[in-house]
Amino acid sequence: MKSSVKKIELASVDDLFSTEESRADDQRERVQEIPLSELHPFKNHPFKVKDDEAMMDTAESIKQYGVLVPAIARPDPNGGYEMVAGHRRHRASELADMETMPVIVRDLDDDAATIIMVDSNLQRESLLPSERAFAYKMKLDAMKRQAGRPSRNSAQVGRNFEGKESRELLAEQVGQSRNQISRYIRLTELIPELLDMVDERKIAFNPAYELSFLKPEEQIQLLDAMESEQSTPSLSQAQRLKKFSQEGHLSIDVMRAIMGEEKKSELDKVTLSSDTLRKYFPKSYTPQRMQETIIKLLEAWQKKRQRDQER
Repeated sequence: MKSSVKKIELASVDDLFSTEESRADDQRERVQEIPLSELHPFKNHPFKVKDDEAMMDTAESIKQYGVLVPAIARPDPNGGYEMVAGHRRHRASELADMETMPVIVRDLDDDAATIIMVDSNLQRESLLPSERAFAYKMKLDAMKRQAGRPSRNSAQVGRNFEGKESRELLAEQVGQSRNQISRYIRLTELIPELLDMVDERKIAFNPAYELSFLKPEEQIQLLDAMESEQSTPSLSQAQRLKKFSQEGHLSIDVMRAIMGEEKKSELDKVTLSSDTLRKYFPKSYTPQRMQETIIKLLEAWQKKRQRDQER
């Protein structure tokens, strides 16, 4: 005769004597002081962490007051923790000679971690086109995956949320049109050298979008043509380069011919590259601060010139 008694699992002594409040407290997130050496960058982190003037100011603040806003990280299977939010604070803490920083450790899947990482950085005042491009792409890809697989870590979904597509949701969240989201993401098709020129404002956004349709090998040839002709593409030139590429007629000779054209807007234009100006300013100066300083110097020179003429 088989026994009808089911297997009974006995609770541990800790479970028997722990209160509901203490068990709930164990599940709450806590701020932990984690060694900087145990915090690793987020994989393919699209936001650049630079030792610029703003970073030095943050490091100085951390020296005086510590890190006021905890970072967010998740356990790394290979050891330590993967940073989700707080990369700049981490670098500033290193510069401030700190050994640890406050961190909230959270169990996140890849998509939820990606969305938090992007959202925490999109709030910054100034973002480079490349940063925005890769951030939008990473978040959109994560949202698309979550649309078919809602995550317990995030409420972000796609078509199954009020009938909206992921791209439409993203556009609403970041205050951009769907078309502009697509145009930014398209910039990720540029080779690094051209994308750097977009960040440095040597190539404008609209021409850069058109150039992104060139094949990688054509983009490499374009760099050579730009160097030989000492010119960057205007919108109309970029559109023609794209058209020749799509028709299969784009060659290095065609590129050089187009880049060698004289642009009307350049006849009365003087351009000084940041590399040329950099030697006259401290390394900590940002391009914006250099521009502001130059304007002030020109205004002072103009006033002096007017005074001299009045004498």
